[in-house]
Amino acid sequence: MVQLDAPSLFSRQLSRGQLIALDLVWALVYPVVFQQPGHSVLPLVALGLPIAVRRIWPVPVFLLVMVGSVAVMLAGELPDPFLPAALAMYAVSVSRPRHWWPLAFALGLLCATAVLAGRTTETRLWSISPAGLLLLGSTAIVSAWVLGGAVRQRRVYAARAAERLAEQAVADERLRIARELHDIVAHSMGVIAVKSGVANHVLASRPDSCAVTREALDAIETASRSALTELRYMLGVLRSDVEDAGGLRPAPGLADLPALVRQAEAAGVRVDTTVRGADRLPEGVDVAVYRILQEALTNVVRHAAPTDCRVVVEADGSGVEIEVTDTGTTRPTRNAGSGHGLIGMRERVAVYDGSFAAGPRPEGGFTVSARLPCVVAR
Repeated sequence: MVQLDAPSLFSRQLSRGQLIALDLVWALVYPVVFQQPGHSVLPLVALGLPIAVRRIWPVPVFLLVMVGSVAVMLAGELPDPFLPAALAMYAVSVSRPRHWWPLAFALGLLCATAVLAGRTTETRLWSISPAGLLLLGSTAIVSAWVLGGAVRQRRVYAARAAERLAEQAVADERLRIARELHDIVAHSMGVIAVKSGVANHVLASRPDSCAVTREALDAIETASRSALTELRYMLGVLRSDVEDAGGLRPAPGLADLPALVRQAEAAGVRVDTTVRGADRLPEGVDVAVYRILQEALTNVVRHAAPTDCRVVVEADGSGVEIEVTDTGTTRPTRNAGSGHGLIGMRERVAVYDGSFAAGPRPEGGFTVSARLPCVVAR
């Protein structure tokens, strides 16, 4: 399985809006920090302000800042060199597929500026000859371009790895569903085989029984036993050494919901349950409902901290509805993690062509809801 590096501090804590706000602060502080005695502050303002929107319009900001830097240098108003240009170049490199034209454009302008300047330029801390100007500017621009490209590649890698993990989670959940459905179908086929065998025995003891009926029962018995054999073979293929230690125990269902509730309450979550009309669900749907509730309650325990949780399961003639609502936190950390639990629940619902929704509540907390169509016995 692909392992991802831990995200950086900033990627965990700062949203895009917060990063843009930091750029704005930098744009306002830059002219104050880098103003030189005897020089106008306007060139610094003109170079700094575009940086505030570099994440929104990276290419226009890069072109504007690069041309502005050249104009300021040629006018003899050069601040400490190339910081705005390097920041603008980084924004282009990190947000766009790697192209050589921004780098070629920047280096071409630097060469032209070095030739046209033709003299030593004074800054607050040092004097820069044309050759030094070219070297310093090139180093800053190339470094920003390389760093931005590396960050972009890391993001692309992380996105692809997350995609693969999600696909693997879907495959794992489908395999788990297949195993459980096998158990259910195998049980049903076993019942058919036994019942048809008994019927054959009864008919054999009553000579006046209809021969056609006996022939039909023979066919049922043969077909069901054959199917049962094939299903058992499939089970051997599906099960692996890493399967849960439960072995061939019966699949869980709504009858096991109280045990789930006790586990959640032991972890500090107060759970209120309401179950209506769901005592005679089809066996496969019963398992799916249990698994959805199991994953939803697990998510509450993991992410919502000590809180209240309400579980509602309600069945009618056309299906069963599930809703799990908690009053926990909606901080960004709430959604941290792989997200595979939601994928698994969605796959469970998709097996029955149902509907699924999950997300934060405006008033706080989180809701998972699902509906599975089925015929509920009365």
